[in-house]
Amino acid sequence: MKRRPRWVVDTNVLVSAILWHGTPGRFIALAGEKDVQLFTSRVLLDELAATLAKKKLTKYVAATGMTADQLLAHYRRVATMVTARQLDTPVSRDADDDAVLACALAARADLIVSGDDDLLVLKNFNGIPIVTVAQAIKVVAPVG
Repeated sequence: MKRRPRWVVDTNVLVSAILWHGTPGRFIALAGEKDVQLFTSRVLLDELAATLAKKKLTKYVAATGMTADQLLAHYRRVATMVTARQLDTPVSRDADDDAVLACALAARADLIVSGDDDLLVLKNFNGIPIVTVAQAIKVVAPVG
């Protein structure tokens, strides 16, 4: 039996998917259809919670028909939680982004999906490709 793909999705992609749909929303829907296993960590969940609670996003959260807490709870049901150890040495230009890398290591992820240039510039981490949403869609639903 083939192993389900294991992916870590950066907070910026999740927020875009939840609040604005578009390409990130399409990607999350495709990931569900193609049985992609999503992973998260406490640090990433905390970042998602803090982002969804930002005042400037209040109207967008309200437009979903759910509260920020309900959106977070839904993602917690969809994603598998891993215990991610802090990296021994910084890797990303933005130290906060190392939490995504640590989560991917702990999850034994096959792919990291991000819209963050500080992660994308790395191209891969410990053999785990770091790709944009558009690139991830091509992996999930190749054309032809």
